[in-house]
Amino acid sequence: MSSYLNSARKQFEYYKSLGDKTFQQLSEEQIFCHPSEESNSIAIIIKHLVGNMLSRWTNFLTEDGEKEWRNRDKEFINSFKTKEDLITYWESGWECLFNAINPLKTEDSERIIYIRNEGHTVTEGINRQLCHYAYHVGQIVFLGKILLDSNWKSLSISKGQSKNYNKNKFSKEKSRKHFTEDL
Repeated sequence: MSSYLNSARKQFEYYKSLGDKTFQQLSEEQIFCHPSEESNSIAIIIKHLVGNMLSRWTNFLTEDGEKEWRNRDKEFINSFKTKEDLITYWESGWECLFNAINPLKTEDSERIIYIRNEGHTVTEGINRQLCHYAYHVGQIVFLGKILLDSNWKSLSISKGQSKNYNKNKFSKEKSRKHFTEDL
């Protein structure tokens, strides 16, 4: 279980880094761009993600993950004026998450936590949030790629580079490490 907690932390760090690397490529205008009437801007997706993070991870082990003070519907209304303010908010959500999961121990994995009054083991709660955040970070990256088009700098293996990437990987000795350690 300690390897699970370590892996989960690294996965969360990985998804945060994908968002960070996307924001670095985008202008303020692009972050606030609404591609269509029914779609969300990157800013709105960030606002929703952070609202979720603050609710889920504040007093993670002792309070329900859906806090009374959270107003989920307002997360879909932009209230940010600058990219800098948005990034500061993004960082606050991740800080809350890491402050909650970093102290966890193996023996915490089967503890019961609640989200909207439904019991989850700590492991199930982490998995639920990890999948939720991956889903939304994927949206952020996809929107960034659309907005930048040919100016997009790939965050993974670039098109046409799989063969070279694999050749490099297989030229090295086998090792046991998390895939993010080479990024």
